[in-house]
Amino acid sequence: MSGYQALRESAAWLDLDARGRFRVLGEDRVRLLHAMTTNHIQQMKPGDSVYAFFLNAQGRIVGDANLLALDDHFLVDTEPENYDDIFQHLDRFIIADDVVLEDARQDTFAIGIEGPDAAALLEKIEAPVRGSYTVTGAPGGRFYGPAAGKAAVLEQLASLGIPQASAQEAEIVRLEQHHPRYGADITNRHLVHETQMLHAVHFSKGCYIGQEIVERVRSRGQVHRLLVPLTIEGTTAPPAGTPVICGEETIGETTSAAFSPALGKVAAFAYIRSQHQCKTFQVAGAIAVAAATKGS
Repeated sequence: MSGYQALRESAAWLDLDARGRFRVLGEDRVRLLHAMTTNHIQQMKPGDSVYAFFLNAQGRIVGDANLLALDDHFLVDTEPENYDDIFQHLDRFIIADDVVLEDARQDTFAIGIEGPDAAALLEKIEAPVRGSYTVTGAPGGRFYGPAAGKAAVLEQLASLGIPQASAQEAEIVRLEQHHPRYGADITNRHLVHETQMLHAVHFSKGCYIGQEIVERVRSRGQVHRLLVPLTIEGTTAPPAGTPVICGEETIGETTSAAFSPALGKVAAFAYIRSQHQCKTFQVAGAIAVAAATKGS
């Protein structure tokens, strides 16, 4: 069974060592992270994990991260290309705080298990630290441990018959699952509400950097573009920035895209002007429609 098929039908494992990981230690770690992220950190207990954005004062998204609370520190898990931005952004605001940031990329490993059967398989894996988030948006989770223990975990995965999925296979499933990725679909040009990833935000948590803009957009409903999943007829994935056409008018542009064998067409994301009247679009000469999302 291919990794792609396993991600869709059973479960596969992903090597996530290339992702960014750093520890946040010190007595003031909860207070600082609560003031720096869009989600509620103060209510977290050891073992809890949340997804959150880091914003600048203008409400633009500096980066996203998965935060895992442990007994004496937080583990912050980021996209690999966004690690430095988030680390430096957080470090700039450590002034008189008892907080230390510590790179965890070299002395830890990170592995994901994702797919319909992932939950049951995760319970069989011996790993000291677990998070509930996934790369693809499919059911599953992630676990971490000392780098020296990775080989033993890989032996467990092999004994359970769990195949490995490649980054390319995971990318296709991510798009099929309508799961945006920072650096591809979300960048520092975007506002929180434009991404429609509002589970990253706790709207009554209190002050944090960028909150004024988030609240202003929420209260006034002024969102001029939205990140929307699309399906596009054909087998050729359009490059990022391809215009999305409504009638004869350009109303947006694509971000990431890949051909989906399961759908028989291209799965993609695009930022589209929120005020439009089209039910179908044109993308690189092909017909496209907004894909039905979970819960719709």
